[in-house]
Amino acid sequence: MRTVIQRVSEASVTIEGVEKSRIGWGLLILLGIEHEDNEEDIQWLCKKIAALRIFSDEAGLMNLSVQDIRGSMIVVSQFTLYGSTKKGNRPSFIRSAKPDFAIPLYEQFVETLRTESELPVLTGEFGADMKVALLNDGPVTILIDSKNRE
Repeated sequence: MRTVIQRVSEASVTIEGVEKSRIGWGLLILLGIEHEDNEEDIQWLCKKIAALRIFSDEAGLMNLSVQDIRGSMIVVSQFTLYGSTKKGNRPSFIRSAKPDFAIPLYEQFVETLRTESELPVLTGEFGADMKVALLNDGPVTILIDSKNRE
C-alpha cells in the first residue's frame, strides 16, 4: 500500500456536485492499493498513520499526532499512486489492484484506521470521479509505502 498523507487545515470530497465528506484540522490520506497488499500492510500502515507526529506542539515542533490533536481524517482511493512512467508518456497502472481485490482492502483500511485512531475517518467513494479540495497546512506532505518498512 502506498499513501500520500497531507496535513490539512481543511479538506473535502465532492462527487457529482454533492459534498460527500468535509473535515477541519487533520489528515487527507490518498491510498493506493496493489495486488500484493494484505491485512499486514493495513495494520502496519494504520498504526503508523495514527501515531505519525506531524502536528506542531506549543513550541512549534512537529511532536503531535492526529490523535493528540483530536483531528479528523479523509481517506481517498487513489489507484494512480501506482502509475509507472518508465515507458512512454502515458502512465501504466498495471500494479494497481483491480476493484474486486482493492475495494475490500480499502474498506478494511478505513475501519482499521477508525479503530486504531479512535477518531472520525471519512471517505471518498471508491472508483468515483471525485473533486478533492484541501488547504495543506505547512505544507506538510508525507509519503509512506508499506513495502518499504526498513
